[in-house]
Formats: sequence, structure tokens, C-alpha cells
Amino acid sequence: MLHRLSTLLLTLLLPCLALFSRDSLSHEAWSLRDKIGQMIMIGFPGKTVSADSPVVKAIQAGQVGGVILFDYHFQTKTFDRNIESPAQLKKLTTDLQKQAAIPLLIGIDYEGGKVNRLKASYGFPDISSAAAVAHAGDAAAMRQAQQMADTLRAVGVNLDFAPVVDVNINPDNPVIGKLERSYSSDPREVSHFAGILSRTFHHANILCAYKHFPGHGSAANDSHLGFVDVTHTWQKQELDPYRILFSLQDSCSLVMIAHVVHHGLDENNYPASLSRNIITGLLRQQLHFKGVVITDDLQMKAITSQYGVTDAVRLAVNAGVDILLFGNQLVPEPQDPADIVDLIYKDVQSGRIPRERIEASWRRIMQLKRNLKAI
Repeated sequence: MLHRLSTLLLTLLLPCLALFSRDSLSHEAWSLRDKIGQMIMIGFPGKTVSADSPVVKAIQAGQVGGVILFDYHFQTKTFDRNIESPAQLKKLTTDLQKQAAIPLLIGIDYEGGKVNRLKASYGFPDISSAAAVAHAGDAAAMRQAQQMADTLRAVGVNLDFAPVVDVNINPDNPVIGKLERSYSSDPREVSHFAGILSRTFHHANILCAYKHFPGHGSAANDSHLGFVDVTHTWQKQELDPYRILFSLQDSCSLVMIAHVVHHGLDENNYPASLSRNIITGLLRQQLHFKGVVITDDLQMKAITSQYGVTDAVRLAVNAGVDILLFGNQLVPEPQDPADIVDLIYKDVQSGRIPRERIEASWRRIMQLKRNLKAI
């Protein structure tokens, strides 16, 4: 009887012990492929998921650590991607999280104004642009930030790719200034209002990401559409918001890297998202950023027109990127995350990517999820 009782207790405890072991950052239960999978975030079609959904299979296989949600479907030119209503979105995020051994980062572009996936027409609160928020003042900014945080929590989204901390140097910039995504042409104003949002999100347990490092506000072109060179337009003050915000206790835990090129910041002429000089040198060593670095969508033409997937991924990881973002919006065929895991795994095995690069990203991502109280 005692033997049977011991066997029964062991059977009941084994899943708990396994979960505890897998929660250890250094435990052997997490394979190299597991750790690489946490570095990948993908977009996918569908307002619902099932056991047959490719995204579900990828999550179950440990090939992704996060997903990004859209309302607009770029390939079909319709608003039928992932978002229909608050109730539908809550069910979608809940169903996705149920598939994950390690809770997912579920991200969205929720800035307000013209860049807003949670539109009033779907039943969400109306959210103003960054420029309008700055014009309205502190009290309005605080109210809106709290409303945004409450909305995200209610639908199970734990990561907002906001606030934009690009300085509005070029008001004719087609992707920043003209869309009113910048708070101000004054870096101090940018820092102030971005700080209100990040502080509010921090207290609401919602992750946020400063973007687009090292600065997209002076650009004349859109990196969604092709090569963007800011060498002669970029100004040092574009780093001021990062420097100021990183000094705050409740700053955002992520930084999104732009695909802009600056020959003075990288003599190899790599886009910032693939540049070790900019990510490891400038962002981490000079500005002392300790959090998670994520790329802007690696399927933007600024990358795809210049690099193949293999080179872009290898360069990004070696540059210091922690999360590789594939929106699966801008290309006709979606990127299979299994191929990215295989690519990185083989590069580690061959020495093209140091194993420590994966371990460092793994530690940062796991700490991010622990801070989120997801694990």
C-alpha cells in the first residue's frame, strides 16, 4: 500500500516538478532549439485558431515565443486579419496562450490616431495620436494611457509596440511626421509624454517598446517600401529620449530597432536592425540599455530588397537582437518559423553564431516574461 501511494504521489508531482525545472533558466530541459524559438515573433491570419492552425502548431512545437496581431490584411487589402471585437480578441489571445509551454508575448501596434489596430469601429475606445496627446496636455495623456492599458489587459494583449519616441525633425516624413506619430520636435517633450505612457503601462503590468531606434524622425522615406538612409538628416538629439527614458525606474523593457541606415554610426553600412555597432555598441554599451531588443518587421523592403532571410537573420542575431519579428503581412508567402529555428540552430552548430548570443537573449526574454508575471 505504501509503495502504491508513493507511486501515485510521484505520478501526480512529476508534471509540477517538470514545470519547475523548465522554469529554470539554466536547466538542461530547455534545448537550444527551445531557446531559439523564444527569439521569434510572427504574425498569422485568422480571427480564430484551431488545432490545425499553423500558428498553433508552431507554438506547440516551441518555434515561437510571441505573436503580433493586425486588423488590416495587407495581402487581401481587407480589414479581416486578427481583430473583430473585444470579445473575439479576448478569446483569440486566450486560445493562443493555452498552447504555449512558456506564455507568449502577444504584441500589437496600438499607438492611437492613424496607427491603431484596436479601432473604435470594432468596439474599442477612440485613441488620439501622439501629436494630439501632447497638444492636449498631461491630464489628457494620463487618462488616455490608463484607458489604453485597461483595454489591452481586458483583451489579453501584454505588449504594445509604443510609444514612438522619434523626434519630429522632418514634419514631412511620410511614416512619422505626416502620420502624427511623434509627440514633438523637442526631445524633452517626447521623453515627457512617452514617460507618462510607459509609467502607466508599467503599473498596469503591460509591456511597452520604445521605437524606432536610433531615430526615424528625420527620414524622408518609409522603410516599409525600401532603403532609407538617414546619414545626412539624423541628429544626435534623436538619442535624447532614449537616454532620458532609460534612466527611469518604470521605463519600457523593450526597444524596437529601425531599418534605417546611417553610415556614420555603422561604417559597414548595415541597417540599424542588423548593425552590431548600433545595437551592441551604441544602444547597449553607450546608452546602457539592459532590456530586450526587437527588430522592426524583417519583411519590410528595406531589408528584403537588400538581404536574403539567411543573411538578415544571422546579422541581426550577431548584432545583438533578442527577438526577430516576421509580421507575415508584407510578403505573399508567410515565413515558417521552423525554418528560422533551423537556420539559427545550424549557424550555432557551425560557429557562425556564438552559443552565448542565444543564451544572452534567452536570459533577457525569460526575465522579461518573469517581470510580466507571465511565468
